[in-house]
Amino acid sequence: MTRRGKKYLLKPLVLVIAGLSLAGCISPQADSVTGRYTAPIGGSPVISNETPYSAALRCMAGYTSQRPLRIAVGQIADYTGKSESDNSGRKITQGAALMAMSALSKAGVQLVERFDTSVAEMELKYANNKLIGSDQAGGPNGGPDYRQIIAGSIPGSDYYLVGGITELNFNIRSVGANADGGETATNGLKGSTGGNMYVMNVGLDLRLVDTKTLQVVDVISYQKQIIGRQVSVGVFDFLGANFFDASVGESALEPIQLAVRSVIERAVLEMTARLYHTNGACAATTDPLADGNDRPAPDYHANTPVTARNEEHANDPSRQDPYRYYGSCDPAGDGLRGSE
Repeated sequence: MTRRGKKYLLKPLVLVIAGLSLAGCISPQADSVTGRYTAPIGGSPVISNETPYSAALRCMAGYTSQRPLRIAVGQIADYTGKSESDNSGRKITQGAALMAMSALSKAGVQLVERFDTSVAEMELKYANNKLIGSDQAGGPNGGPDYRQIIAGSIPGSDYYLVGGITELNFNIRSVGANADGGETATNGLKGSTGGNMYVMNVGLDLRLVDTKTLQVVDVISYQKQIIGRQVSVGVFDFLGANFFDASVGESALEPIQLAVRSVIERAVLEMTARLYHTNGACAATTDPLADGNDRPAPDYHANTPVTARNEEHANDPSRQDPYRYYGSCDPAGDGLRGSE
């Protein structure tokens, strides 16, 4: 075989060997023991879905157990209207109500189901038609052989929680830097580097309603900023008759849905603390995500006796100025959200 023929034969042979090596972990026949074609990658264990406020919520269980109140969670919908650009779905989770239930459960609050009662309604329909057998049938008391419908068997709620995710603002502020350098010769070493950071936010509005009177007893509006970053480095150079171009990069975005969960848990923590009158014993008046250098909120009731203060204001002064965390480049006293 000529030298040219060997050259053209070697290239497809290398591609075939590379393809076979990549397919070495996949078999067209299922394994007789595991029943799988291949072993899945990854080995991350299942862990608790926690936020910085979960510990404080569990602290609330010591207070909620002393004064049982039943709370139901209604619809907490996504009102942002934001969808993915490829129409693959919504950008914000549609399970905010489920997150609120988990938060209330961490706080030890008694929950009654009102969000999805389809199974209970079907059971009630079957029982009404005497289609469900009774556990007491044929027992010593000689009960009926079908489930009885007993009036007043379902406990009612004292309060219910509703609201929605109302804000999703992209690129509130961004900053970036890029640099290129190298030798002036055409075949000289050249390199580039760059980095970008950007900030977005998500907002939530919740209200707690007295089930019997439909009086709104508490309203909370919170927002959380989300940060993302991108970093890249590249090198380009000639090595004799060959050249190489290599680049590496890293990007990260704080999970949006975890931010929604954090906002919900922070709101539930504050709402529960005021409902059970804990007076901030479980850190309901502080934010574990806040930096130690953050400016404290002004006390608008400094000269007012505590007994005469509104409970909402007294329990959490930070709600009077939730956008108090300014950066070094923010002009003091200005801004869309207001200032001190």
